[in-house]
Amino acid sequence: MLGRGLEVPSEVEEAVRRIGRTVREDGDRALVLLTEKYDGVRLSPEEIRVPGEELERAWEDADGELKEALRDAAENVRRFHEHQKRTSWFVSDGDGVIIGKKVVPIRRVGVYVPKGLASSLLMAAVPAQVAGVSQICVCTPPGSRAVYAAAYLLGLDEVYQVGGAQAVFAMAYGTESIPKVDKIVGPGNIYVTEAKRQVYGTVGVDLPAGPSELVVVGDGTVPAGWAAADLLSQAEHGSGYEVVACLTPSEGWAREVIREVERRMEVLPTAGRARRALERRGLVVVTGTLEEALELAEDIAPEHLELLVEDPWRWLDSVRSAGAIFLGPYSPEPVGDYFCGTNHILPTGGAARFASALGVGDFLREVSLVAYSEERLRKARGKIARLAEAEGMEAHKRAVLEREG
Repeated sequence: MLGRGLEVPSEVEEAVRRIGRTVREDGDRALVLLTEKYDGVRLSPEEIRVPGEELERAWEDADGELKEALRDAAENVRRFHEHQKRTSWFVSDGDGVIIGKKVVPIRRVGVYVPKGLASSLLMAAVPAQVAGVSQICVCTPPGSRAVYAAAYLLGLDEVYQVGGAQAVFAMAYGTESIPKVDKIVGPGNIYVTEAKRQVYGTVGVDLPAGPSELVVVGDGTVPAGWAAADLLSQAEHGSGYEVVACLTPSEGWAREVIREVERRMEVLPTAGRARRALERRGLVVVTGTLEEALELAEDIAPEHLELLVEDPWRWLDSVRSAGAIFLGPYSPEPVGDYFCGTNHILPTGGAARFASALGVGDFLREVSLVAYSEERLRKARGKIARLAEAEGMEAHKRAVLEREG
């Protein structure tokens, strides 16, 4: 578990590469053929884009409880991400010199959304809207009615019923129906993740998102059944490679968590999916102390970390490497997945050591601004010329000395 990463099997890499070549060469025709092959849906090129009336119909057809939940979740996500806004800044550096940063939104962003995961559209598109991105397109597999409804709620009308790696390549390179984008964000399976890796450089991409991860650190003061329920909430995702771990200094509580997991799986409709993950990457570790449990969690650097301990705030400074931290018994991980406003597109595979959750900053660019004055250039030209000369950059040196006055 400590050595895990985002390795991609060679056969997946090559399969994705073939899909990319096909999309680049054949455009919409490739999307039609690949959608029929992988999704079992036959489209005409004219049907790749979802009509606005269909988005509205999906919203109208959604039940009232889902509409209310989507509205409230979207508002929570927007309110949280409003705090991440950045503005341009300029400072006077003396002698009439002004330097600074001009903050501008990315012009056009593509959002990939797995089938039916309306929450992922909220998490990706709302921060882009807060950042001021003017063009947001959405790709999702055919028949994603909940995603269509969420798109309508957010005022997004450029939605394409294309999924998988082919959607990533379409957004990166463009087709007859889908104009190319500047950056692609959003979660997906291993094929989508690999496609994003292959197009990086042609377009920007967000962090690579692998199978979901949850580490629970407990001291035995929270009901074991709650910890078990939380572990199963991540194990059920379906890839079979989810990381679910419970770390505790209490052997009795650890055994109780194991019993509760088994008991709950007997009645869990997704037990088959959960069991695959638990057998591959399920872990319960009894440590000598709570400090040791937290040190191990730090080494794992999980996507999600729950602190099911007495006074969790006391231990917060002990945690540096986690995508998101959930403090206390009433902060189960699904609260972050769906509703509280924090972003659920998070680093996995140990990337929480150096990466962060998707946020407004992922949709902004900072452009350096330099406005030098004649007086300052006269003072600095000799030093600039000497630095250029030391690096063998004669034209750089001459460009500065040319301005002798």
